[in-house]
Formats: sequence, structure tokens, C-alpha cells
Amino acid sequence: MSFYLAETPTLEAVATEDERALVQDLQARAAEAVQQAESQPPVCEAMGAQQQAEDRLERLRTAERSLNRHAKEARARVAELSEKALENLVEAAASGKKLEFKKLDEVAVGEAQIRTLGLAIERLAEHLIPRAQIASLREEAHALEAKARALERIAQERAEKVLEQLRGAVSEEMVLPVDMSKGVAGALLARAAGLKRLAVQVSNNADRIERAYQDRRAAA
Repeated sequence: MSFYLAETPTLEAVATEDERALVQDLQARAAEAVQQAESQPPVCEAMGAQQQAEDRLERLRTAERSLNRHAKEARARVAELSEKALENLVEAAASGKKLEFKKLDEVAVGEAQIRTLGLAIERLAEHLIPRAQIASLREEAHALEAKARALERIAQERAEKVLEQLRGAVSEEMVLPVDMSKGVAGALLARAAGLKRLAVQVSNNADRIERAYQDRRAAA
């Protein structure tokens, strides 16, 4: 490293002058820190709760699709039974035979099944799924915040470690400015800030869905 202090009072010390290597090293260290954050108990717990909430929401959506499929099949089956029942009644009346209503009983059973399926689908669509979606978003926001806090703690620890190592130089020059924003600690803080912004967005989405859900319940 060569410099002329009178013309360059502000110096920048780096591990290597290869900018590509610096970027790769920064990314690797930041990725390692993210894995460390995700392994911490509070973050693991929050991410586990998020996964459980997402799994429940997916199960409910699967149930809704399944019930809709069954309802469609039941409607087609009842329509066919109803058509045959009417044809049998007409043929029996035309030939003077005794009227049989067994087919109509099957139609009534099928219609009852369709009504029950409809109620189940309505409960899923209007209550269970919205509440599960709200819960899933809340847990996602909580997990994002937990991860952001963990990254901030790791960044703080790294910064304190770096400053401790620089105290020898400070004793020589009295003041040694350090720009943490360009290092791993800065990268972690930037990522934590992004996670916090995303957590706010997710939380706002949960609020919006919950308000809409409460408005529908009040209007019902």
C-alpha cells in the first residue's frame, strides 16, 4: 500500500485490494451469520410456529378444494338421479303402473349432502381460512422480527469484537474512525432492516384481512 498522507488524510485499510474477493468474502461471512441467527432458539421457535400456521392454512385450503370437488360431483349425481326419477314417474303414470318414489328419496339424500357440503365450504371460505391466513401472517411477521433482532445482536457482537481489536491503533492515533456499514456488521444490519420492513408489510396485510373479516361478520 502506497499513499501520501498530506494529500490523502483519510485512509482505507482492507484485507485485499481485490474487490471481487472482498465482495465474495463479505457475502460468505454474512451468509454464515444468517445461518447462525436462524439457529438461535428464539428464531427457531418463531420459524417453527410460522411453519405450523402455514401448514394449517394449506390443510384448510386443501379441504376446501376437496369439498368443492365432492360438491360438484354430488350435484352432477343428483341431477342425473332427479332426471331418471322424473322419467320413471312419467313412464309409470303413462302405463298405469304404481308410482314409485324410491328414486326421489335418493335425490333428497343427495340434496341434503349438497347442502351439508355447501355449509362446510362456506365455513371454510368465510371463517376458518381467513382466520388461519391472519394467524399465518402474524407468525410470519413475528419470525421476520425475531430473525432481524438476532442479526442485529450478531452485528453488534461483531462490531464490538472489531473495535476491541482496533484499540491498539487508537492508543497510537487517539481517534480512529471506523465505517461499519461497509463490513459484515453493516451488511447484517442492512439485512435486518429489510426484514423489519417486510415484517411491517406482512403485519399490515394481516391487519387488512382481519378488518375485512370483522366487517363481513358485522354485516352478516
